[in-house]
Amino acid sequence: MAVAAAALHAGMHRAVNRVGASAAARLADSYEGSVVDDVFAYALKKQTGVALKYMLNFGQNPIDRQLLLSAQFLHKELPVRLAHRAAELDNLPYGLGSKRSVMKVRDWYVDSFRELRSFPPIKAASDEIKFTELLRSIYTRHSNVVPMMAKGVAELRLEMQQQARLTEMPEIHQFLDGFYLSRIGIRILIGQHISLHEPSRPDHVGIICTRCSPVEVAQDSINDARAICLREYGAAPEVSVYGDPKFTFPYVPSHLHHMVFELVKNSLRAVQDRYDADDGGMAEPPPIRLVVAEGGEDVTIKVSDEGGGIPRSGVPRIWTYLYSTAKQPVAMEEVDEGCDGPVVLAGYGYGLPISRLYARYWGGDMQVLSMEGYGTDAYLHLNRLGNSQEPLP
Repeated sequence: MAVAAAALHAGMHRAVNRVGASAAARLADSYEGSVVDDVFAYALKKQTGVALKYMLNFGQNPIDRQLLLSAQFLHKELPVRLAHRAAELDNLPYGLGSKRSVMKVRDWYVDSFRELRSFPPIKAASDEIKFTELLRSIYTRHSNVVPMMAKGVAELRLEMQQQARLTEMPEIHQFLDGFYLSRIGIRILIGQHISLHEPSRPDHVGIICTRCSPVEVAQDSINDARAICLREYGAAPEVSVYGDPKFTFPYVPSHLHHMVFELVKNSLRAVQDRYDADDGGMAEPPPIRLVVAEGGEDVTIKVSDEGGGIPRSGVPRIWTYLYSTAKQPVAMEEVDEGCDGPVVLAGYGYGLPISRLYARYWGGDMQVLSMEGYGTDAYLHLNRLGNSQEPLP
């Protein structure tokens, strides 16, 4: 099947065919040939993107007919997305695909692909209920993908320390950006469908809040970030918030919390470190400023600090995986399949690059401008219109 599909797409997909040819031998060590062929045949298929506005309109009245249509779409779309990632995972440069934790992640993707492919056509509400249970199982299986991948990349980095710097492996960073962006999309599609089965919450359509207040979410993020800073340093700079708390727009609050938390946490650490070093902790650090601006196209959140800034040559590094300003990075041996991802990631330096992917997924972006010797301004742009298509890798 894979050979036939490759022949049909020879002109457009020669690169994918090369992936399939080299990866199939490795996948065949764990899976039957028919499964391997199926994975690479689906890896040649085109992915179908969705928009936030479509999710909102589709899920406002989750009657059985709409749930059935959603399940049928996912039954068709998810195997394609999983196959794309499984094929990539088995053909990574620098030997990353041979790391045990990365192979484990690859197997999770293939197992989920196989379960979805073997699920019978969804024709009735009873089929949709069973399919939703399968989605719950898949959602749980993939919950620790990010820390497991981080473990594999950390192992590779240790091996290559004497040969090359991390900044000299652009293929790895390009792959990780695409891989994690795809993961965000897969988890949103599954999470949205599952949440439509749960008791409805006020102003929510599944995981999307139709009246999300960026000021309120920012305040929650600030409280969480300051609690961590207090635990680590025994003190935490104040954070002043400027913006209209009554302003709302449709967004996913958990994504917004994640992004703002990361920006505020970094600013808190920078300010506290600077003033602890300069004055032995005696001087009162200046407050961090968070501004929420409501534009016609974007909602923009700016986080400004006086934490000393970042050297201009170092700014590109903040978007690379495994660059972290944390004092004690997480040891690789602390990561296992049952670990709690967000806690582990705090020491891996994944916060900013993944936060930027969350912003870009919905058509936004994240920028950091720094003035060495003074401080840093971070801009989080959120697409207000909600009609941006998924940026599928």
